[in-house]
Formats: sequence, C-alpha cells, structure tokens
Amino acid sequence: MTQPLNTLAQINTLAQKVLTIAKEAGDKIMAIYEKDFAIYEKQDTSPLTEADLAAHNVIVKALEAESDLPILSEESADISWDERKTWSSYWLVDPLDGTKEFIKKNGEFTVNIALIENGKPTMGVVYAPALNKSYVGIVGEGAWTEVDGEFTAISARKHDGAEVWKVVGSRSHQSPEIQNLLAQLEGETELVAMGSSLKLCLVAEGEAHLYPRLGPTSEWDTGAAHAVALAAGANVTVLDPENPLDENADALTYNQKESVLNPFFLVSA
Repeated sequence: MTQPLNTLAQINTLAQKVLTIAKEAGDKIMAIYEKDFAIYEKQDTSPLTEADLAAHNVIVKALEAESDLPILSEESADISWDERKTWSSYWLVDPLDGTKEFIKKNGEFTVNIALIENGKPTMGVVYAPALNKSYVGIVGEGAWTEVDGEFTAISARKHDGAEVWKVVGSRSHQSPEIQNLLAQLEGETELVAMGSSLKLCLVAEGEAHLYPRLGPTSEWDTGAAHAVALAAGANVTVLDPENPLDENADALTYNQKESVLNPFFLVSA
C-alpha cells in the first residue's frame, strides 16, 4: 500500500539535501545522454562515459561542502584499505550505475548516494534521471518514491503463497544458478528484467518478491538501494548458491574487508 506525502516533513533534512545533489548529478548525466558521448575503457574493461565523471565531480563537491565524512566513489576508488578500515561513517557513491544501460539508452541507470554507518547502510537516495523517478530510504523512518516533487511511501511485499513469484533479473547479466533458486520456489515464477540498482528498488516498492544476485557487484553498486530496501522492510542477505533461500543468512555489510566486491546476495521481502 502506498501513501502520498503532502510535504517533505517525513523526509529528514540530510536526505533532502542528498536528493538535491543526486538530481544535480542527474542533470549533468542527461545533458550527455541526450547527445553522442565518448566511451573510454576502465582497467576492468567496463565502459566509462563522460557522464560518470561529470556526475562524480558534482556529487563529491556537494558532499564535501555538506559534511566532513570521507567519500568512496566508483570513480575515486583507489583509497587504501589501511585508510578505509578506520572509517566508521562515510558516503558511498556510484555516480552512474548501469553504464551499459546508459550506453544502450534504455533509461535504466541511476545515481546512487548512500550513508554507511558501522558497516550498514542507514540512508540512501537512488535517482533515475531518464525515468524522472527517485527512491529515498531512511532506515528506521521509512522509504519513499519521488516523482515531480510528490513523495509516496513504499514498502516491500511478501509473497502471499498463491500469487506468481516475481523474481528480478538483470538485462545485462544473467546467471544459470538462478534456475536453481527458481526451482526451489513453490508455484509459478516470472522473471522481471531491470537494469542497475533499480533491481533492488523493485523489491523495496513491492513490485517484485525476490532479487537474487549471483554475479559480480561492487559495494557502490548496492549501498544506496540497499538502504532503500531496508527502510522499506526488505532484507538483503549473503546468498549461498547451494542454499539460496537460507533464512539464517548473514546480512550484507560494507567496508568490512579490503576488497570492495560484494558476495552474492539476495533481496527479499
């Protein structure tokens, strides 16, 4: 069930500022999205566009003006573990998540900004500029979508035992292990394709029941949408391919190891 908000009274001031920052970055992205753009290669061979760097610069400058917290961004990820492991709170940023979707021009890309505290996402903003839609999550307070200034509360929706299981998949990455998980669900299943961090947001807003990720992701890919999912009442847990529906699985955490790669994970209502 969704519930419109007439004002921003339920969205705290910091989240409002982060949403504004995400939209400013989105404006930079859309200016490039609407024309031809240059594509470079990162060391890991993933495509990098001018839009990544433009959005990164906007976000970092604005966050540095807002707080003294350190910032870990995909576009400035060469911070040593010796330094990162001293952080109790920091900003986790993906200036343009879903670069492949951006290049394909299907609109399914996002700006992701998360506040991480003691290894857990506590606040996140996900903005999809081409879709003109934002997601805001404050753990312990609630989660909302925002379109044209109107906020609507969202919540994850558990499977009722009779309906079709809606399971989120990726347009750009498909994993055969997902079939093992689908086989363990009782009843009919439907794969819902989506790009970028919007996959987690689909579970957060009750449009899907599960999102199993059995492929590589980095912490900045998930932090903001993870916060939205938690704020909406969903769970994000480490996924064991041999036991993908383990109810006792550990929660996904951040900045707890040298590598910024996530383990496989499951988002569930």
